[in-house]
Amino acid sequence: MNLNKVDLNLFIVFDAIYTEANLTRAGQIVGITQPAVSNALARLRETFNDPLFVRTAQGMVPTPMAQNIIAPVRSALQQLRISVQESRIFNPAEANKTYRISLTDLTEAVLLPSLFQRLRRLAPNVTIESMLARRRETTKELAAGRLDFAVDAPLNTDPQVRHVKMMEDHYVCAMRKGHPLAKDKISLDEYLSLTHIHISSRRSGLGYIDLSLGKIGLKRRVALRSQHYLMASTVLQNTDMAITVPERFARRNDLHYMTLPVNDVPALETHLYWHESTDQDPANRWMREQIIEICQHVIAQEKKLEKAS
Repeated sequence: MNLNKVDLNLFIVFDAIYTEANLTRAGQIVGITQPAVSNALARLRETFNDPLFVRTAQGMVPTPMAQNIIAPVRSALQQLRISVQESRIFNPAEANKTYRISLTDLTEAVLLPSLFQRLRRLAPNVTIESMLARRRETTKELAAGRLDFAVDAPLNTDPQVRHVKMMEDHYVCAMRKGHPLAKDKISLDEYLSLTHIHISSRRSGLGYIDLSLGKIGLKRRVALRSQHYLMASTVLQNTDMAITVPERFARRNDLHYMTLPVNDVPALETHLYWHESTDQDPANRWMREQIIEICQHVIAQEKKLEKAS
């Protein structure tokens, strides 16, 4: 195996195939045709004297050789990117750039208004595209550059993805003001007597409260399941339904809320994610700083309001 004359572009194609497990999508990421990807793979196979990827019903599956070399290949590509990125100076006042961020409607409501206010002042030509990426696809989307950031719970453990904790919140039982059970404290029996709204980005599956109830052999009645928080406030104001939500949502929507009657429901952490290949990119680093500062400001303002009340 002679690597002295290997075209470095081949390793970019190799990384794309490994990430996508599909030659056509790998070509779309790199910006070349599928035949060109096939040609690059053939040259790599000749260089390494190994198939590198085997075609299966699940896509292009890496061989042990490919698995062994992906880490050093990505590390080398990252160092090249860093060398280029560090030579650039990011001037937000003159930047004409679009950032793509995966956000839920709840984190959109918390983050985007303040972020846009800041951008209009510091970076008037910077735009934001917000969409919700599927959690299992977040790493791939960040690696491919189709996402710059993702804001989510701390469930992504991929070593390629960097993250930092933004904020923490606690779940509460919320309902309209004037609800028959709107009081200082709710018992477990009263909680179970309610009809509930459940918000989840998944099509099925249990929430944290359901898992806690299941441990003691209990189950609540969920009459409405949705992917979005936005509609919940309107439904709650016009019914006697209840919802288990982060306290921040209940406060922002002027709902009555109480401590949950179940003790072991974990707090909700929200983390900011980005790919390691963009860690030293000045534009990425600048936006990370803005998002983190805004979250710190939101938390400080909420504490002031809490003390005042």
